[in-house]
Amino acid sequence: MTDTQKRRIVSSRHLAEGEGWEASELEFGLIIAFNAFSRWMVKCMSAAGHAEMSPLEILVLHNVNHRGREKRLSDVCFLLNIEDTHTVNYALRKLSKAALIDSEKRGKEVFYRASPSGAALCEAYRKVREYCLLDGLARFDLSGEDMREIGSNLRALSGQYDQASRAASSL
Repeated sequence: MTDTQKRRIVSSRHLAEGEGWEASELEFGLIIAFNAFSRWMVKCMSAAGHAEMSPLEILVLHNVNHRGREKRLSDVCFLLNIEDTHTVNYALRKLSKAALIDSEKRGKEVFYRASPSGAALCEAYRKVREYCLLDGLARFDLSGEDMREIGSNLRALSGQYDQASRAASSL
């Protein structure tokens, strides 16, 4: 069976015609993985003891907690590669209202850090993640180095999409 005779698994057939159709199959895989990962984060956080958080709020909390360093809105947006700062700002306000992060204004900048309860929630999330996810991942034939390489490739791929979005915005 040739490559062109293989079944194409894509989300939009009109994007899977002609040369480079495989990119559409990759994109469908990214869509499915993104949605599964988002659902996982919400379920894991709920099991850790804090239901009703959105995937973005969970990502922001983990990022603010990362390495115990204070972060500004621009730091969080940059590290998560989020252009819409207002969505991250809204997540920060919700996390602050839930007493999961603390903030301090210095001049024109606001610095955020995980509160003790926010750090404890991140630790509870880590334990649920270890119990529910990492044991299952160990069954795959992937070494730690393999997973690091996949992560590196995904970050490089994100750069291609960033470049393409800049090109598209200039059309």
